Amino acid sequence: MATSSTENAQRGWELAARAGYAVSGVLHILIGVLALRVALGSGGEQADQSGALGTIAATPFGSVVLWFSVVAFLALGAWQVAKAIHGSPSGGGSGGAGERAKAAGRAVVYLALALTALSFARGGGSSSSAQTADATAKLMGAPGGRLLVAALGLAIVAVGAYHVYKGAKKKFLQDLHRLPSGTAGPVVRRLGVVGYVAKGVALAIVGVLFVTAAVQADPSKATGLDGALHTLRDQPAGVVLLVIVALGFVAYGVYSFVRARYGRI
Repeated sequence: MATSSTENAQRGWELAARAGYAVSGVLHILIGVLALRVALGSGGEQADQSGALGTIAATPFGSVVLWFSVVAFLALGAWQVAKAIHGSPSGGGSGGAGERAKAAGRAVVYLALALTALSFARGGGSSSSAQTADATAKLMGAPGGRLLVAALGLAIVAVGAYHVYKGAKKKFLQDLHRLPSGTAGPVVRRLGVVGYVAKGVALAIVGVLFVTAAVQADPSKATGLDGALHTLRDQPAGVVLLVIVALGFVAYGVYSFVRARYGRI
């Protein structure tokens, strides 16, 4: 009886964690739409997580969706914490040090998203770009702060490069372990390739902005994803490139629904 209750609790936790991927998909689609508006010069909202959450908050039943997002991200973040410490809670093996480190990194991301969604659910919410610049300024004020900011920027560039590699080499198909081998259709593969590459490019630009902030001793240069997308738009052929990246975010969002159903967590 106790075993059955434990298994039911585990199953409920897993379903809530999978819902976190679905909510992430919604946010990526909204970020893609907001980025399209930036590219076309018609967007006033930030093209990042806070802009996406603000868009949700302004819709009917937005508060309900935001509270659901908080629970889903908390569940997914807690799952990744457990995976980083003990291996997969579902018994999929402990994995190596690299897998545990990745799980720890994902835990930080999803728990941070939970806190951001909580802020919007409670009627607050603030600019992610401003928060990033403020946090960068505080970090720069610490001993060796500029080096830390530069190192953070390089780490983000590396994460972006990994996303590009994972997309270009179709490594994301390894995450869809619940799909029978070889059954991921061409649509899923294209969504994953375009989505991961586009997100990787955006993350790499975010990292470059952190490095720029460190080199120039100007925290305002570190403006997060929204700043990265605006920077991309202002480059030669930037509007076309931003449209491509925006569509890539939409593709990543749709792929996230597939991952929520069939992916490992």
